[in-house]
Amino acid sequence: MAEIKAFFGIRPKEGLEARIAALPYDVYSREEAKKEVAREPLSFLAIDRAETGLDESIPFDDPRVYVRAHDLLWDMVERGEFVREKEPCLYLYEQTMKGRAQTGLVACASADDYINGLIKKHENTRADKEKDRICHVDVCNAQTGPIFLAYRRQQRLDEIFCRVKEEAPLFAFVSEDGVGHRGWKIADEAVIRKITDIFAGIDSIYIADGHHRAASAVRVCEKRRREHPDYTGEEEFNYFLSVLFPGEELTIMDYNRVIMDLNGLTGEEFLKKLERTFEIEKRDAAFRPERKGRIGMYLEDQWYALTVRPEFVKEDPILGLDVSILQKEVLEPVLGIKDPKTDQRIGFIGGIRGMEELERRVHTDCKLAFSMYPTSIGELYSVADAGLLMPPKSTWFEPKLRSGLFIHAL
Repeated sequence: MAEIKAFFGIRPKEGLEARIAALPYDVYSREEAKKEVAREPLSFLAIDRAETGLDESIPFDDPRVYVRAHDLLWDMVERGEFVREKEPCLYLYEQTMKGRAQTGLVACASADDYINGLIKKHENTRADKEKDRICHVDVCNAQTGPIFLAYRRQQRLDEIFCRVKEEAPLFAFVSEDGVGHRGWKIADEAVIRKITDIFAGIDSIYIADGHHRAASAVRVCEKRRREHPDYTGEEEFNYFLSVLFPGEELTIMDYNRVIMDLNGLTGEEFLKKLERTFEIEKRDAAFRPERKGRIGMYLEDQWYALTVRPEFVKEDPILGLDVSILQKEVLEPVLGIKDPKTDQRIGFIGGIRGMEELERRVHTDCKLAFSMYPTSIGELYSVADAGLLMPPKSTWFEPKLRSGLFIHAL
């Protein structure tokens, strides 16, 4: 069953949390990350994206980048900008966005649970992105970005967490994007034991976000096991930093698509080909689908609502996804986009950016945009339980976990 454990956390010194906490490394371009670090030198992006402090000619995966990340992290620990716990702890991490709160348990999850499939994934990973985070974790000798995990709600955990949250928080701040952040430390051994015992009765945990960070943490574990063949399994490298949320509290937003060209078709020809799969109606304003089976489309300054024809609706956990229908019936056969992971003619836009971003892209560097209805947490569970994988960029979770608030040293 699921193994989670307390750890000797490293966290920002009291009062520095808001300055250090940063969005995940992969939501920024290099230029955006550089500007953010210039604005706030204590931002954890300086460590997560250490190339921001080096010459532009140095690529992000140059060995010097990882050495710089290591030095910046441990210099901050040495200066007292990060503090080390003197005892193993768990934490609660609450995020509040637009009045909706989600509370996760910060703990270390087992690499073996990932290897054995108890921690389930729903997306493939890319080798180049894995390699970058493998080097970052290995050279820094620490996991700095937590993996976002979900589990089916457990009432006993809710009751424990409610009692913990009656105490004064370790930190409380509102980030620039309006998201509230609060954290609590759980150091009582009896409470920790109760929590770990409850998780020991859970037979499935799901990666919500952070597939590359999870895979990289496990690759580092396997590397160190090869380097230390006498390992016991208790070493810190056998575990990875996670925040575990009840899936019922999570918000999955739409993950939309923009297409660079129409594969040689005119707008009229393209619309004609869509009629096989969809009922098409014009809309006077931006169309964000209100239910499964509906897709918005922006083409030549016109919004459309596309409704999947009944014969294309599937019960299969993968084929029934709207993103799968779009890929199978439109992107591949009509637009020639066979592999959306690698094809440079497709881009992905998180729903947090709104319909305006889709219109902006079509008016600048793209010809076509699709707005999607969000994948549900139930669909994520079904796909992962079946041992299947969703098409790339099927889920966009908000709010994003902040890096730098909790660190796990190996």
